Amino acid sequence: MDRTTDKRIKEACGVFGIFNPGGEDVAGSICYGLASLQHRGQESCGIAVCDTAGPKGNMNVHKGMGLVHEVFKETTLAELKGNLGVGHVRYSTTGAAVLDNAQPLVLNYIKGTLALAHNGNLVNTEELREELARTGAIFQTTTDSEVIAYEIARARVHTKTVEEAICQTASRLKGAYGLVIASPRKLIGVRDPLGLKPLCLGRKGDSYILASESCALTAVGARFVRDIRPGEIVTISRDGISSNLELMQETHAHCIFEYIYFARLDSTLDGIPIYTSRKKAGAALAKAYPVRANLVTGVPDSGITAAQGYAEESGIPFGLAFYKNSYVGRTFIKPTQKERKSGVRLKLSVLEQTVRGRDIVLVDDSIVRGTTIANLIRLLKQAGAGKVHVRISSPPFLYPCYFGTDVPSNQQLLAASHSVEEIRQLIGADSLGYMRVEDLASTVNGLPLCRACFDNHYPMEIGT
Repeated sequence: MDRTTDKRIKEACGVFGIFNPGGEDVAGSICYGLASLQHRGQESCGIAVCDTAGPKGNMNVHKGMGLVHEVFKETTLAELKGNLGVGHVRYSTTGAAVLDNAQPLVLNYIKGTLALAHNGNLVNTEELREELARTGAIFQTTTDSEVIAYEIARARVHTKTVEEAICQTASRLKGAYGLVIASPRKLIGVRDPLGLKPLCLGRKGDSYILASESCALTAVGARFVRDIRPGEIVTISRDGISSNLELMQETHAHCIFEYIYFARLDSTLDGIPIYTSRKKAGAALAKAYPVRANLVTGVPDSGITAAQGYAEESGIPFGLAFYKNSYVGRTFIKPTQKERKSGVRLKLSVLEQTVRGRDIVLVDDSIVRGTTIANLIRLLKQAGAGKVHVRISSPPFLYPCYFGTDVPSNQQLLAASHSVEEIRQLIGADSLGYMRVEDLASTVNGLPLCRACFDNHYPMEIGT
């Protein structure tokens, strides 16, 4: 899927937290970690740090709109003093894309201060917001993340520790969440009981790290320790690391979108290497939809790995059919409609010597509205390709997601109103095959999945 257009399915958020008991500043490490999670959110980012040896409640925070390298300069990081901190990259699934909604969210309350970074989306936000409003809470944003922070503050009044308050709050949350929370002396990570959103633990020297993906641990030179278990609350302090398993349950539903689309290729989530999962998806497509062709290729960069899996399974040679111009970024201005339509040519050009006279299998990870894949098929045929057989490593998107994935409404989903044959005709492909829903489990070694955007079977009751 072409991530340079606005008509894409957008990523969830990314969270990162670190505690260094030796007193070293951690803002630089958080910045590197966030940069490695940039694929999960490009609207805003932020870092909040504190000195665990200093006065309680002294939380230093900097947030801004844009990419990590745009918001955090060397001088800014130098001013963020503290050995405990959390960071966040955001794509808005609730709340507008404005600075007020950027995270981490820092909240001062009766018993202290906390900084919270949240990946995911709740489905009972309004219920919780109404309860809090009756207690006199005054909200500054429209995000569910602020609701979580206020719930923790309310529970903290009646608990001995912040961990107890967080546990009480988590028991009331319904939906998907990976949380990293900094209190003045502790770093705490929370993962929703279904395991919808990922969270992992790493270590570098004496420092412990929590992150959405293992690639962020690699970026800061840390070693992967383990995934946080669904329903687990992990507390990191000067006393070491402790775990609360009160919210754990037997039923899990890991988001299939992490494996198909969200996670970075070099990450491992819940024991499943993303690279391996996407190659298996391509192999499953080759078994389900064999075809005679001379070349297998992928849409850069979203379909490359699945295309390699398809090629290996089918025996058809793999090759690159497109050159991707990496210097055309999200800020490139296309002022007229005509220029916007030609944007795909600027971003991707066809390698004519590779495709001329060949029948091609073109692999990508999804079709949402069909515009991008149709343009690419047209470019391939203009360059002399014969037949173009499209293979998609996800099933058709038919239903909305309520857990932090920006799957558009049914009215915007091509597959919700068109048959596979109709889509094939619309995009100009000679054949079209989607991943079968029943094959998804084989790509993640049988891991229990949430695949509601494909089959309408949600892992929890969704309010109307």
